Amino acid sequence: MSERVIQYKTENFDAARATFGNIDENIRYLSEQYRVSIYPDGNEFGISGEEKDALDAERVLDKLIRIAGGGGTVGVGDVRMLIDLQTEGRIDDADSLYDAVAVAARGKNIRCKTVGQKMYVNAVKRNDVCFGIGPAGTGKTYLAVALAAKAYKDKEVERIVLTRPAVEAGEKLGFLPGDLQEKVDPYLRPLYDALQEMFGFETYQKLIERGTIEIAPLAYMRGRTLSNAFIILDEAQNATKEQMKMFLTRPGERSKVVVTGDVTQTDLKETSGLIHALEVLKDTEGVGIVRLTRRDVVRHTLVRNIIEAYEKYENTEKEREQTPAIKRNTL
Repeated sequence: MSERVIQYKTENFDAARATFGNIDENIRYLSEQYRVSIYPDGNEFGISGEEKDALDAERVLDKLIRIAGGGGTVGVGDVRMLIDLQTEGRIDDADSLYDAVAVAARGKNIRCKTVGQKMYVNAVKRNDVCFGIGPAGTGKTYLAVALAAKAYKDKEVERIVLTRPAVEAGEKLGFLPGDLQEKVDPYLRPLYDALQEMFGFETYQKLIERGTIEIAPLAYMRGRTLSNAFIILDEAQNATKEQMKMFLTRPGERSKVVVTGDVTQTDLKETSGLIHALEVLKDTEGVGIVRLTRRDVVRHTLVRNIIEAYEKYENTEKEREQTPAIKRNTL
């Protein structure tokens, strides 16, 4: 293939600077993935390499600058996502990703970072019940809380209810010191953190005191009807079949339910209620199911690599278990 040198220029100096990333990490990552050389100089970029690689790198760079120019922050995860889309011939799908899902307390726009996350957000909006399934770091809980906060601020619901199974304590929390809130704090901390970011600490505290935001272990949902509420069940892989059925029959009028979990991370010794529910409800009208993958991981790049390593190891172990002992001994 022929060598190609491309001169790319943008009039937005700030966007160009933001595209570099911390210590130019975005540009370095893009260069490594396409095996091209990129020379940033103010608002101009020189790209040299094999023609196809240089052209692909230019398209990714152009999208990054457009994202940064729209007020979004860009990191290696964004570069990786755009490269994936470019490989699939779908890079223009990125144009709709960065519309704000919600606005946090300090004015920060909450945006989807992957196509999978966009599908998840759209499914939550379209369905009264939505399951968000995927590995750690895919934004399942964070986006659900952001959507719940937006629904409350837009007066679509009157309260927010968040719950998780407290598997480690067997949901028998009485032996722990303190009141209910203190007992379940360790299990619900990720939900607290996300809510405080969405509302700000003072507003969050007031909403908790008024009961507008309720956070409780799954066992405390039994026997209730939750109307006009945005209800989130987090870490649902640790709910039993009976608990899952109980939870899914709690919603009343004008309520929306989001169930999040990772089916590979259950702590139960029995069949997970989440896995069972996905099978039972897969064809049910009004129920959305979105499966996020390692490609939707938006934490540190290493998290995605760790998930891939575990999947490869587990697949190898399954293959070994399925190989007859006699055949293994003759290899």
